[in-house]
Formats: sequence, structure tokens, C-alpha cells
Amino acid sequence: MQEKIILERFAEWTKGKDAKESRIAVFERIRDIPYAIIPAFRDPVAGPAGMICENKGACGPKHYLLAQMFEMLGIPVKYATCSFYWNDPTINYPPELRRLTEKMPLTGHLACKAKIRDKWVLIDATWDMPLKKAGYPVNESWDGVSDTKCAVTYVKETVHESLKERLSFDASIRNAFSQEEKDTYAEFIPKLNAWLDEIRAK
Repeated sequence: MQEKIILERFAEWTKGKDAKESRIAVFERIRDIPYAIIPAFRDPVAGPAGMICENKGACGPKHYLLAQMFEMLGIPVKYATCSFYWNDPTINYPPELRRLTEKMPLTGHLACKAKIRDKWVLIDATWDMPLKKAGYPVNESWDGVSDTKCAVTYVKETVHESLKERLSFDASIRNAFSQEEKDTYAEFIPKLNAWLDEIRAK
């Protein structure tokens, strides 16, 4: 069922397009899925299909899906974890969310590295277009060849050779959270998702 959903979307998004047009179309369709943190979608197998069905998802399922579809296009892909803090001064958080971000730990953002024309380029389809209004660095257009902007201001980038390596690295980051940090994150997620919906509604 999960594979069927992904194959159907892949066929729909790439129909009648050449190689470059197909990778741009895949990128744009995934980017345009409204960003929302859904903990149940962290799983790399179930997450992408769940995101398609619900039409919302965060950087994890977005880039697991992008990697899968790029590989279907014959493009080699690696995963890139960008360690970052949510308390980014360039984002126009409301006061309550800003207060929570100040207590948030260093965490990991997921993007992809894709080998295009013998060069590894960063592909980041995280933020959907309306979120530009809140200061998020949306990738409004991609030429199908060059690096995109990273969705976060990161402290360090770690490139993983395999999905297994990426999952192990992500688990190590989460396991380092204190209980207080886990509680803050749990409070932050629904409030962030609600605020992002408000931005889209304006």
C-alpha cells in the first residue's frame, strides 16, 4: 500500500517530463506539502506515504520521499543531517514560541545530497511557499542542477552514506536530550504546527 501510493505520485509528477523537468517537479511537489512535525511520520518506510495521504510532513519524511524518488530517476542520493537550534533570530516567532525555542536543544535537520552532473548538490525541500511570510528561507525555485538553500542556519553538516547511518545518527541526537528538553519539544510541536497553519491562512 505504501509503495503503491509513492509509485502513483511519482508517475503523476513526472509524466511527460524529461530527466531535468522530472527532478524539478519532484522537488517542487514535495516542497509544496505543508510543513508540520508529525512524530508518527519519522519512520523512513511509513512516513513518506503517511505524509502524502495527510498532505503534511516535516523535513524527515519529505527528504526520505525525495531520496526515494530521485533514486527512481537514477540519481544517487545521500542524506545530510544539519545540526541546528530552533531559536533562529531570523524567524518571526510569536512570543510564546520564541520562549520555547530558547529552551530547545541542538537538534538535527534532514536534507539530501544528490549527485547531478557529477557533482554532489544540496537539495532541501523543507519549507512550503507561504512560510516565506514568517522569515523561513523557502526555496522558491530550483534550476535542477545547483545547490538549494539549506532550510536552517546550521552548526554542522554531517553527510551519511546510507539510511542506516542516518537513522543511527539521528537516534544519538535524540537520546542526548534531557527530560526537560523532551518536554519542551513535546510542548513546542503542536504550537508550531498551529502557528504555521495561521500563517498559511493569512
